[in-house]
Amino acid sequence: MKRFLSRILALVLVVAIGLTGCSSDSTTGLTGNYREDTLGVIGSLRSALELPADSPDKVAVRAEARKNINDFASRYQRDPAILKLNSFTTMRTALNSLAGHYSSYPNRPVPEKLKTRLEQEFKQVEVSLKRGV
Repeated sequence: MKRFLSRILALVLVVAIGLTGCSSDSTTGLTGNYREDTLGVIGSLRSALELPADSPDKVAVRAEARKNINDFASRYQRDPAILKLNSFTTMRTALNSLAGHYSSYPNRPVPEKLKTRLEQEFKQVEVSLKRGV
């Protein structure tokens, strides 16, 4: 009887975990529409970059920016149709640069040189998205 109950419990857990993993509602905030998601991530990263260094919620904003970077990369890096887009390669370059800074220098502000480069890359991505590339 004990063995039967443990097997039933294991089956219920597997089904519950499987259904939870297959749920369609996204906790990442990404819609699945590449263009909208890219523009949303750019907007959130711009607000994180414009935040003053002495802001009290700097840590939370940086954490949210890192989460957006990871969610965006994990959602779109395995889609072969998106991998070919110029906007994606430019966006990936910008995200890698910012994520590298956040992981290497977590307590330092983003340098102006990096901010300028990121803004230039964000503009290139926006232009590419408008052209449909």
